[in-house]
Amino acid sequence: MPRTRSLLLPRLLPVLAAAIAVPALLGAPPAQAQNFFERLFGIKPERPPVPPRGVPEGPPAAPPRGARPRPIVAPRGEPARSGPARPVVLKAPSEDGVIGPELQLNGMSGTLKLERAGTAVTARIKLPGTKISQPAESCTVPLANGNPITLSSEGKPEGAPRFEAAGAECPLRFDVVEGGILVTSLGQGPICTFSNADCATTPVGLWGPAGASLIPRAGEFDTGRGVADKAVRDNYKLMTQRARREDVRPIVSEQAAFSADREQLCRNYAREGTHGFCHLRVTENRALALATRLGANTAVPTAAAAPRRSRPRPAAEPAVDGVNPDTAGEMPPE
Repeated sequence: MPRTRSLLLPRLLPVLAAAIAVPALLGAPPAQAQNFFERLFGIKPERPPVPPRGVPEGPPAAPPRGARPRPIVAPRGEPARSGPARPVVLKAPSEDGVIGPELQLNGMSGTLKLERAGTAVTARIKLPGTKISQPAESCTVPLANGNPITLSSEGKPEGAPRFEAAGAECPLRFDVVEGGILVTSLGQGPICTFSNADCATTPVGLWGPAGASLIPRAGEFDTGRGVADKAVRDNYKLMTQRARREDVRPIVSEQAAFSADREQLCRNYAREGTHGFCHLRVTENRALALATRLGANTAVPTAAAAPRRSRPRPAAEPAVDGVNPDTAGEMPPE
């Protein structure tokens, strides 16, 4: 056995010398030459294993004490978080929509027609009422003997156009709603008495189209009512949040009074329970009035009370051989 070692050693020495000399000839430092020698004889693996990408090596380091956390940025394409609450503004009614057609008080009596006379707006009004001597009988009184009455424009103090006939026999205020006019009294009370005509009139209320003509639009009014009610709630809530503590109670009382007054006003409109026209228009104007008091720009609506029309779906393309459509005869959802 010692003889065998002595015979192999001379043969291995040249090989070992060549293995060490080759890296040295190539200009490698001694450490790399040693590594080459170890890799040649399999003393250690060629290179340390590299962990796969995407696998965290450990929990992230905790931020230093006192450092501010970085803000979370919304991913591209997603809406950013909303800032401070803002008033909800519905589309304001236009006076052009009520100029021309004849409107009726509660959709069933009297006539009110607005007309343009140059830059001014005039009104022809026939007020319905009951006879003073015989309250069971009805009567009608034309203001100014049926002649047009010039109305003064009061701007939009509560978000909707307003006109007044302060010098008429029965002084009245006209607030425009979509498709109608809300009339209130400028006198001592809601009743205007005409002794010469033996007639006591009550012009206060919503003047609009006949009740039967509004029934086909009941679905539209119902959808719009939901949007208008939400706008009133949001604006009312924002108003209470901005108000001082001592001013909250009057705001709550005012909102409760509005709900009661709306029910009393609209219950007299013809077929109101079927179409809901009066409730919708009064609620829309209430939402506009609250937004105006909150300082919003009512010329730029932020919500639409009218329902959106659904877009027509494109026609289904014919099936192609070898292609399995998602649903037979239908387009895949967008």
